[in-house]
Amino acid sequence: MSSAAAVVSQPAEEAAPPLAVELCGIPLASPVVLLSGCVGFGEEYTRVDGFDNRDAGAICLKGTTLDPRLGNPAHRVCETPCGMLNSIGLQNPGSREVIDRILPALDFGETRFFANIAGASVGEYEELARRFDDSPVDAIEINISCPNVEEGGLIFGNDPVLSARVVEACRRATAKPLFTKLSPNQTDVAENARLCIEAGTDGLAVVNTFVGMAIDVETGRPVIGAIRAGLSGPAIKPLALHLVYEVHRVAAPHGVPIIGQGGIAGVDDAIEFLLAGASAVGIGTALFHDPLIGRRVNEGLAQWLARRGVGGVAQTAGSMRAAAADGGGAR
Repeated sequence: MSSAAAVVSQPAEEAAPPLAVELCGIPLASPVVLLSGCVGFGEEYTRVDGFDNRDAGAICLKGTTLDPRLGNPAHRVCETPCGMLNSIGLQNPGSREVIDRILPALDFGETRFFANIAGASVGEYEELARRFDDSPVDAIEINISCPNVEEGGLIFGNDPVLSARVVEACRRATAKPLFTKLSPNQTDVAENARLCIEAGTDGLAVVNTFVGMAIDVETGRPVIGAIRAGLSGPAIKPLALHLVYEVHRVAAPHGVPIIGQGGIAGVDDAIEFLLAGASAVGIGTALFHDPLIGRRVNEGLAQWLARRGVGGVAQTAGSMRAAAADGGGAR
């Protein structure tokens, strides 16, 4: 298995940047990962003044299915207290369009790009992994946990055995690093993580959105066209943070790194996820109101490391557990 994040090796005479990490053998300039579905196919935010792909260590591309998909009916998005519901339904142009036309237009010198794949069967996941294996993406994120599609999605993500079968099939089809995106909508996410690790995943993304809904009190009808949706944003942060901590206890002995995600809206949130066991941090919903949040998190994290005399991000991952064990505070 790939080792957890570590400071990228540099010549002895040149100190490694404090934010540089290595994730499943992939060197990242920053632990910040922009999450799938929030930045399109890597070009969406480039039109925002001041936005720079280089502010992110990696970008997860929009969820891609084998064939084109129109997605769910309107309404697809609904604002909630401290968060949002979304039910896009994996609208995308299909794997061939992404691989043949979209990927060649991306600048892989700016940042790392991870594909995000979603299928309606184990066979579809395997074929998608095979197709992206023959592409320039740096890694593949297996989306077994999308809460707003009828076929696949939750069926795979909430059943640890099915989750492992998907991972095993993808592992057969590609030599690229695999990250499995876990669902929070299950009884034992740590057990799911354990089986996915045994099946061959190199890393874990913890966690996807929580299932939720909203009702229009005037009409009595669901606000979201597909009724249920995925809840994201600051409202889920304490829940996601706890799940990262639980999964880290399973993943750490195997050297499997975690991309911690769920409600990160500032540098303090990102640091909490690192302390709980994440090796990198995923930012999604916060981008919609602050497209430059990646840069702000990088700056704040660098300052936090400097104040504590910490040599790099890797020395922070999971350190809350060690502090709790000896009765001390995080340093």
